[in-house]
Amino acid sequence: MQEFDAIRPYSDEETGPAIQRLVNDQEFLDMVGRFKSPALARWAPALLRFFTRRWLVSRFGHFAQVDDLQAGLSGYIGDLIEGTTTRVTTSGIENLSKQGAYLFISNHRDIVFDPMVINYLLFRNDLRTTRIAIGDNLLANRVFAEMMRLNKSFIVRRDMTSPREMRDAYITLSSFINHSIASNENIWIAQREGRAKDGRDFTDPAIIKMFYMSCKKSGLSFAEAMNKLRIVPVSISYEYDPCDCDKARELETKARAGSYKKTEGEDTEQIMKGLTEFKGHVHVHFGEPIINAPENAKELAALIDREVHANYHLHASNLIAYESRGLHSQDAKDMDVVRDSVVTSGNWSEEEMQNARSEMDKRLEACDPAIRPYLLDMYANPVQTALDANTSQNMPDQSGQ
Repeated sequence: MQEFDAIRPYSDEETGPAIQRLVNDQEFLDMVGRFKSPALARWAPALLRFFTRRWLVSRFGHFAQVDDLQAGLSGYIGDLIEGTTTRVTTSGIENLSKQGAYLFISNHRDIVFDPMVINYLLFRNDLRTTRIAIGDNLLANRVFAEMMRLNKSFIVRRDMTSPREMRDAYITLSSFINHSIASNENIWIAQREGRAKDGRDFTDPAIIKMFYMSCKKSGLSFAEAMNKLRIVPVSISYEYDPCDCDKARELETKARAGSYKKTEGEDTEQIMKGLTEFKGHVHVHFGEPIINAPENAKELAALIDREVHANYHLHASNLIAYESRGLHSQDAKDMDVVRDSVVTSGNWSEEEMQNARSEMDKRLEACDPAIRPYLLDMYANPVQTALDANTSQNMPDQSGQ
């Protein structure tokens, strides 16, 4: 694994020392303390830091292996998920086997919560958790970088300045992913760089090409190499996005000014929002592993997209936004498809629809008027892509059958 030292997660041998560094790190102790007791953090930070360290050492100081640490954290992760959602549901988990490893490619809504809830569901179903791909922009926060590498995260470099450097970095990343799958280690990676802030979930073919870069010299065809990875398309949907207003503001700024520059600490702030604020109903669908891949990256990306879109669980919040945006057909045919589609929870009750309207109104009122259309798009676009995917799947073939 030495060739992957620059990007890999911590090994079992490195787990104990990393935990000791964290429990003696003032910034980490303050962060945990604020989470556990906001009032005490404000009035007696030094005292809270002392008791936080004692608590962390007693519960986690003895762990020396990554899997044991994740098992020890699972209860706290469950409490965090339960405290910030109305419920978490899943489908398609029966598509997965305990034998071998998978490359999970999912749509991307939240920097940390997406892979966390996916790993939690895998763990609860006695399946191995994933190694998680994270952008190197998140390494700016030293504490988060330490925590993420402890949690089986590996680094996707984004700071390359030359084509040669980019090629070398992608070959290393490709080798690491293929090596992980061959070693029975699951991988999670988002379908494109960064979160889909507009709710339009489309796979970047460049990511698919990257998977193959380290396989070219082996003699394997593109399709053969992709079949060995056992790619699983994953659809994750949130009833409400804790960062929706922030994402809408970024989109409006880009549209108006041509670019958007993040402020210092913005990623950290949105990580904490995504972890701790209300998300409503969260659903994760695991698609069937792709074992008959097409022969090029563009077609494979399109296949992944169809699976992600067709199995995206739509919430009442999505329908409310779609109707509010005014894109549905006048004869309501599209609405019938939405309500009857397998990707929805069926016909929502009038009470559920009214609650969704009230919540959406609150979120829109909390935003500046200029960014409200972008917030509506964020929730409405998954309805359109789900409709398109299900329509294309149900179209007759050329013979008219």
